Amino acid sequence: MTKLSRSPLPPLPGSFEAPAYAPARVTPGIVHIGLGGFHRAHMARYTHDLMGVDDEALGWGIQGAGLRSNDAPLVEALNAQDCLYSLVEREGDAENRALIGSIVAAIDASATTDALLAAIDDPQIRIVSATVTENGYHLDRSTKQLDLNSAGIVEDLANPRAPRTLPGILVEGYRRRQERGAQAFTALSCDNIQHNGNVLKAAVLTLARQQDAGLADWIAANARFPNTMVDRITPVPTTAEIEAFASDTGIDDRASLSAEIFRQWVIEDDFVVGRPAWEKVGAQFVEDVTPYEFMKLRLLNTSHLGISALGQLCGYALVSEAMGDDLIRRYMVALMNNEVGPTLMPVPGVDLDAYKRKLVARFANRAIRDTTQRVNSDAPINLLLDPLRDRLAANAPIDLLALALAAWLRRVRGTDEQGQPIQIVHPMAVLLAEKAKEGDRDPAPLLSIGALFGALAQDERVLAAVGEWLGSICEIGTKATVEKAAARGLF
Repeated sequence: MTKLSRSPLPPLPGSFEAPAYAPARVTPGIVHIGLGGFHRAHMARYTHDLMGVDDEALGWGIQGAGLRSNDAPLVEALNAQDCLYSLVEREGDAENRALIGSIVAAIDASATTDALLAAIDDPQIRIVSATVTENGYHLDRSTKQLDLNSAGIVEDLANPRAPRTLPGILVEGYRRRQERGAQAFTALSCDNIQHNGNVLKAAVLTLARQQDAGLADWIAANARFPNTMVDRITPVPTTAEIEAFASDTGIDDRASLSAEIFRQWVIEDDFVVGRPAWEKVGAQFVEDVTPYEFMKLRLLNTSHLGISALGQLCGYALVSEAMGDDLIRRYMVALMNNEVGPTLMPVPGVDLDAYKRKLVARFANRAIRDTTQRVNSDAPINLLLDPLRDRLAANAPIDLLALALAAWLRRVRGTDEQGQPIQIVHPMAVLLAEKAKEGDRDPAPLLSIGALFGALAQDERVLAAVGEWLGSICEIGTKATVEKAAARGLF
């Protein structure tokens, strides 16, 4: 079994794309918080590709950090193989295999963030990026502002020099730079949050002001928080898949993963002191990411959550299986065309009809074993609520969004229609289950959770539309409810 190392780089099978640079020459310029599969398939892949065509990019190596205890095995695996790992990209019968060398260190920050803060302190670090999902920002979900009552934020305010949350880590990183008269770094959000850079900036400044108004002013004047749009479907690798890869290739790689071939990254060009020339390898730099962000969040992410909520209740474990159901496929197309698409602004240079067709093909890609459980766990409910609110404001129909929301509300009971358990990964999982069981067919108890749903529980249109679909799901099941929606001519 071949062991991975930077120096010397081991021989690789002929099917592999080896690094077009010497991995041993890579030095850190970025710290990334949230060392999961998406980062390793997306930003780290772009950076790896750039290193192959631009020697200056070798100074933009990534030090990755995991904040959660379940990140520790991956950190250990990466460190055992010099942070090299294999990325397999698939679409239909096409497959690419590449050994990625852009990550130079992996930090376990689950118990203490001392090593992570020391890494950020390095003057060579000019970007601190993050992929921690919306939950990692500690926001009030109805306002998208920092929740000062969040347990993690309360702890960081009590121990600001030993922070555990993303906002707290960034504030402390900036404080150290201010204290020694050093230059600020760019904080680069890579999460699926509308205006992610603005949201991160607001959270950081709010927390900083609680500690030191002068520090908040310094951050506002010196740091940068560009908005981004990121896109690549990246399933969570299973132990069986990692073992099968090793058996097939003869490479001892405990951090291998797969992703679709498609990828996209749109970034506002607003950085403090330099940045990698990611545009040389396909990233797009723009003045305003908003149109692209709306397009992706609403057409891709809203649809992804909608079909996954319905699909899992219908018994489909994989997104591609759900898309193999003609009614669910038709539902997705109608959702994009009739309810979500009309909320978009013009998107420069993009054929929206072609983009929608590509999304349908991507979700149906059987070479990517993406699960409905992953999407339902990772995707925030605001992906449904934001376009729903826009439709309500426009006094426009909400039937399809209400159907997806009803499926989401039914799912958070924690059991499927056969009484089998569904894992609910959510900070409010216990409360959600209690309210779902209390309401049964009535969505009002769940929608009354203001931190999640804001004032939607007071809107009779929402209660009526969601209540009708939730009642139908409870009475005749999700599959029959989808059939009923189709028979009504909604798709």
